[in-house]
Amino acid sequence: MALRLLSKLGQELYFPRGIVSQAEEADKYAHKANASIGMAYGKGKPFILSAVADSFPGLSAEEAVAYSPAAGFEELRKLWQNLILEKNPSIKPGRISLPVVVTGMTAGLANMAELFLEEGSTIVSCDPAWDTYDLIFETRRSGILRGVSSVGIRGLDFDTIKKTLKEEAKKGQLRVLLNFPNNPAGYSPTLTEAKALAELFHEIAEGGTDILVLSDDAYFGYCYEDDIYRESPFSLFADLHERILAVKIDGPIKEDFVWGFRVGFVTFGSKGLKEEHYNALVAKLMGAVRSAVSCAATPVQHILVNAIKDERTAKDKAAFLDIMKRRYKEVRKFIDQNPEHPLLKPFAFNSGYFMSFRCEGISVEALRKELLSKYGIGLVALGENCLRIAYSILDEEQIPGVFRAIYDCAEEMGRI
Repeated sequence: MALRLLSKLGQELYFPRGIVSQAEEADKYAHKANASIGMAYGKGKPFILSAVADSFPGLSAEEAVAYSPAAGFEELRKLWQNLILEKNPSIKPGRISLPVVVTGMTAGLANMAELFLEEGSTIVSCDPAWDTYDLIFETRRSGILRGVSSVGIRGLDFDTIKKTLKEEAKKGQLRVLLNFPNNPAGYSPTLTEAKALAELFHEIAEGGTDILVLSDDAYFGYCYEDDIYRESPFSLFADLHERILAVKIDGPIKEDFVWGFRVGFVTFGSKGLKEEHYNALVAKLMGAVRSAVSCAATPVQHILVNAIKDERTAKDKAAFLDIMKRRYKEVRKFIDQNPEHPLLKPFAFNSGYFMSFRCEGISVEALRKELLSKYGIGLVALGENCLRIAYSILDEEQIPGVFRAIYDCAEEMGRI
């Protein structure tokens, strides 16, 4: 099944038995001298500039400047896998691959496009969506990104999702990109909606369609209401059916508040796949990484290992999440306490970093520009009618004023 879903490039990619592979083998067994890799050492330690060493006081020279394995350091990969299992208890241990370290989640998505998207083939995603999806899947891979209006005013538009996926399934293969909490809507499925999604995908797979389902989990963990399905969509599909290959693209970028670290993870899961099958997929992914960026940065991987092990991390994250939840509640309070605006219809939101309005009767780009020039407020216009507000970056006391300005500005424009 995984082989059938691979693109021509994905079928051809491999991890070579060349310099990197032989150097990793030498690193394990060359006890006398290791002259396999192109680094400069002295007395068994990498050369390091004093200024660089001063910038990483908590890391050894090797942790700061030496090469990383192509798939990332094994300790970090195992720690991240343990975190996936801890945060997603529905996933059975031993049923998913060891995560591969990639150079950010954007790179992970691009790697999956290389492995699984052929020129002219379709991948279904939410609409509106993160605009970089267009670059990744259409511009870079010449695929077709089919947007489905999956998040409505009250929740998932399940009828539209079902209709679109069943239409695509008639082609014999179905590729789907899920992003929850969603960017830009800021919505995650409820428990009921998550169950319905799993049943739909199982039904399509039972009908003979091979399915690739990518989970873009950039905003994983930011859930603010009690009825949300708190696990990744990956947990719904990783062991659901032999015809479904699930891929989790995640990382510490948002989860651990390290946006500039540019490190992410890719994990595979499918019912019936064994360790040798996962190893084959991982080798292809390593080939994609090796042929593009060689490996992820070494120091950030070791910093993350230290952070995961640090007893302060859980407390810090809980405190930050509480702040984010209070900001969400302030936005929710404003929306609930103000009459429904005739020109601004809020998409359903319950999680993540954002909420968005669907603009009706006014230009979203004109509204964005007016808010910036007249009110000094910067927001993002997506597509033809979506205005995205990243309340994640607003202090709690700023929120009422920002949203009042949005309402007032839209009303002024509606009178013109």
